[in-house]
Amino acid sequence: MARTLEGISSSPAADLARAEELVSRALAANPRFAYAHQVEGRVLQAHDRYDEAAPEFETTLALNHNAVWALSYLAQCKLLIGPIEEAIPLEQQAIRLSPREPRIGWWYWVIGNVHLLQSHTDEAIGWYERARSSIPAAPVLHSRLASAYGLKGEIERAAAELAEARRLSPVYRNASLTRLRAGYWGVPEIRALYETTLFLGWRKAGMPEE
Repeated sequence: MARTLEGISSSPAADLARAEELVSRALAANPRFAYAHQVEGRVLQAHDRYDEAAPEFETTLALNHNAVWALSYLAQCKLLIGPIEEAIPLEQQAIRLSPREPRIGWWYWVIGNVHLLQSHTDEAIGWYERARSSIPAAPVLHSRLASAYGLKGEIERAAAELAEARRLSPVYRNASLTRLRAGYWGVPEIRALYETTLFLGWRKAGMPEE
């Protein structure tokens, strides 16, 4: 599952199918296996079925209150199915439980995303910069900073972050607003928020339409 979601699988469809098979067997053997529910949630996320993934992460947390990544994955669901304001307390709880988490930058990133969608641009920039400092090689962090700087009117910094995202990943090197819109951006009301914040900022940063 991890290979598939992190984009490092040489056969993502086969790995995803294998993950589904294995997690189904695990849950059949032990329906109270917290980690299996977490993986089942990740499988559903991979299929863009976030409304079904969220209850799996909630079940994980009911079985294991210290499952910090289930908190974060549930927060990611909130960014797409709502309510988005519930994502920040989930990430804050994860940070309190595991303040030395090596990949804590992803938790900062989710908090930044909430602020961006709420048009709290300065707060978004602050959290994105913390995330970038934690995981400097993650292209998505540079791309989100590009949008936030674009919304703030700091076009030179926005363009520099977009250029870094393009340097780090062919996804952004070949990206356009049209291509990115083809991805899953949540239920209609949240998709509209992405359009007026994230996509507007990318346009100002210099991302082409087509």
